[in-house]
Amino acid sequence: VRRIVKMKIILILYMCSMSTGTCLPPYEWPVQFEDAYECSVTGYEEAARKLKEIGKEEVNKHKISITFACREIATT
Repeated sequence: VRRIVKMKIILILYMCSMSTGTCLPPYEWPVQFEDAYECSVTGYEEAARKLKEIGKEEVNKHKISITFACREIATT
């Protein structure tokens, strides 16, 4: 029996403080993506949304940075 392996893409967000050199645990976005484009666009949008939510004062005070990665995973 052959199993068909499908690929999905997951988004992982990383929030770090450049002033302390520490990061929160990675956050895996609850929705999987069909393609890299949708994952990347969501990553940029959500990183910007979260920074705005935290606010300029706190971001500057703690030198907060948010990065992300889109990774392929096999699904059945």
